[in-house]
Amino acid sequence: MTPEIPQLTAQDSTRDVVAALDAHGVVIVEDALDPDLLARFNAELDPILAGAESDRAFLNPAVEWFMGKRTRHLTGVAAHSRVFGHEVLVHPLLLAVCDAVLAPSCATYQLNIAHVLDRGPGAEAQMLHRDELVWIHVPRPHPELQVASMIALEDFAADNGATRVVPGSHRWEPDRQPEASEVAIAAMPAGAAAIYLGSTLHGGGANTTPDRRRRGMHLSYVVGWLRTEENQFLAVPAEVVETLPRRAQELLGWVAHDAIASGGGYLGTVDLRDPVERFAEGAVRESS
Repeated sequence: MTPEIPQLTAQDSTRDVVAALDAHGVVIVEDALDPDLLARFNAELDPILAGAESDRAFLNPAVEWFMGKRTRHLTGVAAHSRVFGHEVLVHPLLLAVCDAVLAPSCATYQLNIAHVLDRGPGAEAQMLHRDELVWIHVPRPHPELQVASMIALEDFAADNGATRVVPGSHRWEPDRQPEASEVAIAAMPAGAAAIYLGSTLHGGGANTTPDRRRRGMHLSYVVGWLRTEENQFLAVPAEVVETLPRRAQELLGWVAHDAIASGGGYLGTVDLRDPVERFAEGAVRESS
């Protein structure tokens, strides 16, 4: 019997979302992006993805294999989409979940990566994996390092490559492999988000349709004392960051991780100051 992923709506409480996430390692929240926000975001993405190439360079052959073929990619989304930088990046639901899951283990959390994947017909399924293995050198046991989401920018179905997730795998021993009967399909309507933990097994599904693409965005946040997958300082130009709300600037890494009040130290200062303050003073533009 195929396991079910708990499904809530944006009208449900953050407490309910976090409880489902804690119990199952994944939860689908419908209407995470309301229809107006979804339409405006897709309108910005349409011309960019239309010109994106599926055949592109990657960090190394392993990354190329993992990302697969027949997929159009857009990274550094805040550099290309005002809607993302002003509304999606700072989405109250996602940040409330991060407050509950990540904030107890850090002074501040940050954007890890924003990555739009437009998977075309013939795109193969990814291997099931845990996102937190990016930080393989962090000793176990450790607190949750990451809150991730796959946001459906179009309807996700089993045949067009909906994400596969293994509910409960966040509590498994690291070497345990799932049986086919333990893998769920995150079928969901456009605007919904499958929110999952970095310790939860998951992977993109195969697009077996003859002519339908599947557009989604991986959006994840990580504790502020880890290096992020995407280098936001180069991916998003400072002149763009300057136009964003302060909370977005902080999430893009332009804030010190100040753990002094918790008995720790600080990370990421500039001239022993918090870099986010330099935007207000215009110092970032002057030095860039």
